Amino acid sequence: MSEAYPPEPWLLRGDLHTSVFLVPLADVRVDLPPGWRPMRLGRFGVVGTAWVSYRPGGVLAYEELMSTLLVRRGWRVLPTITQIWVDSPSSRDGGRELWGIPKQLAKFGAFLATTDDGPIAAGSVQPRITLPWRLPGGFAVVQRLTGSAKVTPVRFRALVGLSRSTFAADPSGPLAFLAGRRAFLSFSVIDFRMIFGRG
Repeated sequence: MSEAYPPEPWLLRGDLHTSVFLVPLADVRVDLPPGWRPMRLGRFGVVGTAWVSYRPGGVLAYEELMSTLLVRRGWRVLPTITQIWVDSPSSRDGGRELWGIPKQLAKFGAFLATTDDGPIAAGSVQPRITLPWRLPGGFAVVQRLTGSAKVTPVRFRALVGLSRSTFAADPSGPLAFLAGRRAFLSFSVIDFRMIFGRG
């Protein structure tokens, strides 16, 4: 039975910390949206991880860890969420049913995520340079939903800056393909106000 969740769009606020990796595509597990394929840099794909804290003031408040892969259709390039964990049943069910986002439940500490099967990943974030003004932005994510590609818009306004981050995936966990890898870029999106979905 599904938990009650808000209708789209979801108005959310919080902080996001991202690390970006180049990973051999043969190591990445992904359920591609129909008509889309991985964006290739030789044999590598672009994988992003993100720790997100959604705070009170939005329609839901919860913790999240996700892994994404850049995919393309023609010249259009978008992220698809390959693996994602939250600590809110409402967020899990809404993400799955509204947008095809494959959310699972986990327990969270300070940059730490675990399930009953064991640890997923741990990390740290140290802000370096943050722009002094709030920037508007937007993008979209594409997922497989009921056999079709579902493109969902995301709009936000936030403080954006570079950060120094570590991301340690557990070598026996579901993000083992990232274990021992170093990110080539880390950045933070601070105190965002986000509109996720159409409406």
